[in-house]
Amino acid sequence: MTVRIPHPLTKFSLKALPFSDAGSEALPLRTLLRLSLFQISVGMATVMLLGTLNRVMIVELGVAAWLVAAMVALPVLIAPFRALLGFRSDTYRSSIGWKRVPYIWFGSLWQFGGLAIMPFALIVLSGDQTLGPAWAGEALAALAFLMTGLGLHMTQTAGLALAADKATEETRPRVVALLYVMFLVGMAVSAIVLGALLADFSKLRLIQVVQGTAVVTLLLNVVALWKQESLRPMSRAEREAPRPRFADAWADYAAGGSAGRLLFVVALGTMAFSMQDVLLEPYGGEILGLSVAATTLLTAMWAFGALAGFGLAAQWLTHSVNPYRIASRGLLAGIAAFCAVVFAAPMESTLVFFIGAGGIGIGSGLFAVATLMAAMTMPVAGTAGRGLALGAWGAAQATAVGIGVALGGALRDIVAEAAHAGHLGTAFDTPAIGYSFVYHTEIALLFLTLIALGPLLRFKRTEPSTKRPAGPIGLHEFPT
Repeated sequence: MTVRIPHPLTKFSLKALPFSDAGSEALPLRTLLRLSLFQISVGMATVMLLGTLNRVMIVELGVAAWLVAAMVALPVLIAPFRALLGFRSDTYRSSIGWKRVPYIWFGSLWQFGGLAIMPFALIVLSGDQTLGPAWAGEALAALAFLMTGLGLHMTQTAGLALAADKATEETRPRVVALLYVMFLVGMAVSAIVLGALLADFSKLRLIQVVQGTAVVTLLLNVVALWKQESLRPMSRAEREAPRPRFADAWADYAAGGSAGRLLFVVALGTMAFSMQDVLLEPYGGEILGLSVAATTLLTAMWAFGALAGFGLAAQWLTHSVNPYRIASRGLLAGIAAFCAVVFAAPMESTLVFFIGAGGIGIGSGLFAVATLMAAMTMPVAGTAGRGLALGAWGAAQATAVGIGVALGGALRDIVAEAAHAGHLGTAFDTPAIGYSFVYHTEIALLFLTLIALGPLLRFKRTEPSTKRPAGPIGLHEFPT
């Protein structure tokens, strides 16, 4: 009789990772962790877009904050189509039977291409240009951000759907949640590494780091995809049969009862948390005098805070806490965190600033996992598939991020310009006033999200007839 000794990585992950009980016989944890590498690459690109590059463009390259915010927000043009991309991967037909892999692969190529041309586009955008039209920098930067955004949305939507396909009915919501944790891990680790690589900033170093990220992205996604989707050959008649219509599938999903309000809450709350994405690092650099490496650590602080939020959600869900109540706790944590960020400037306290950044991560993590759970467990019927459900949640979230980023940058510039011109009085003519106005706006939006969330708290979860035995840390009571 052969005794199988557990792999050390598997034993460690079971003890350390939230949602690590997502593994099953059909989808072993080792296979799931390899598949999650696509989320690492997405997290790495997200840090590059929302953290490192916006600081570099505003502070080191001298690009206006409104233009930086507009560039970072460009992927929002693709985000509303995530539900359609998910639906298309649900119904994709090929001779070998793949549904998700083609979308993940081409998403990886778009992501690679956007990052490959991005450093040159940003250098031209900063004014370092000798040939070509004056608008070349804006056009090239817009193309790079759009390509990277399309790749992010396509890869993440189809990848989450593939993981949901491979999971069992019992573990499916926890599998999706584990992948979201890996996305945050990718953000945290990438923020530290990218910050260290760009500590001695130069344009040549910028090219090396961003293009190196593009290469690592492609390698990670190839390893993640290898033999993950089974081949199911389809006959010619099956491939030529009429496909379901997106409108019919969306109607089936909306028939869940509270889908519309949930997506509205997701969009409003995510926008409230996201307006600071393009401003937090410049705020640390301009107002508190932090270096590039120090401000990049803010993104890591946010990501670790979000992981802590996932751990709290796991504990509360073990005790059958309503997911919408968990979302409300995340909103309250966000309000307290933004207050800390606001007070960091007059107190001249780096410690309070970093505590606020971590608190924003905790609040957004609680809010994200609670709404993701609600979306995954919402009853659907007919032609509505997993890709559509995940795409709808992702579309609402990503669209809100884009709008929030653009709005945050615009409001900061408008208020700062008005204060500098003396329209707000001498008391408000300070470098921090534009940032402070945005943070106060986010606090107000979080309160509005709490109001919109209220009616959803009346929807009761279906309690399990028997309690699940105690086990590893994870979301133990996902209704399915």
